[in-house]
Amino acid sequence: MEENNGKRSCWKKYVTYSIAIVTGLAVLGHYVADGLSCIAGGLKSIAYQDQYVTVKGLAEREVMANKVVWPLPYKCVSNDMKQLYEEIGRYGEVITKFLTDNGITKDEIIVSAPTVTDRLAQSYAPENIKFRYQAEAVITVTSSQVEKVIELMKQQITLLEQGVVVGTEYGYEPRYEFTDLNSIKPEMVEEATRNARAVAQKFADDSDCKLGNIRQATQGQFSISSDETTPQIKNIRVVTTVKYSLN
Repeated sequence: MEENNGKRSCWKKYVTYSIAIVTGLAVLGHYVADGLSCIAGGLKSIAYQDQYVTVKGLAEREVMANKVVWPLPYKCVSNDMKQLYEEIGRYGEVITKFLTDNGITKDEIIVSAPTVTDRLAQSYAPENIKFRYQAEAVITVTSSQVEKVIELMKQQITLLEQGVVVGTEYGYEPRYEFTDLNSIKPEMVEEATRNARAVAQKFADDSDCKLGNIRQATQGQFSISSDETTPQIKNIRVVTTVKYSLN
């Protein structure tokens, strides 16, 4: 009888332990499933966060230069030093009058001091030099009246009629500049960014994604260039690089 009671007691304990183990495994499985689900959701979220597209946006403007530097080199020769100085002085007066008579102010004109060369004193002087002395000087116009200066360049024949030859040596070409870049920078950056977003939106649409916020943006350097035939017309260009999130 006692033997049967012992067997019955062992059986009850076995059943109880079995139920506890099964219940524990079930609960554990539930939490594991939830954990895996959370991990999968987190990985999915991270994957979406790592999706992005990098695009470039371009903006260009064509503007007129607002500053011109126009050097007018001139020279004369003579065997008499006094006559040489008188002649180079007269040339300068003729050129200055030509400029001021046509609307260039004195503040826009710089007259350099003449340099005189004794050609016989040079070691490489050629034989049979007709004139011993040569004087050179430069009048430089720095003006914001770009169109007016361009017109005067076309009228230099009036100087020739007065016996004054303005040189065209290398290094004395007119130089045109655009100095008001800050006034158009914001507008150009906005346009470049807008163009970049349009490209990113097209990429997102083609990829069946939703375009998110800007993750990173870089404004490129502004460049100013011109064509040799029309140096007074400046082409201004900027490229922005923008990185957008994709959802």
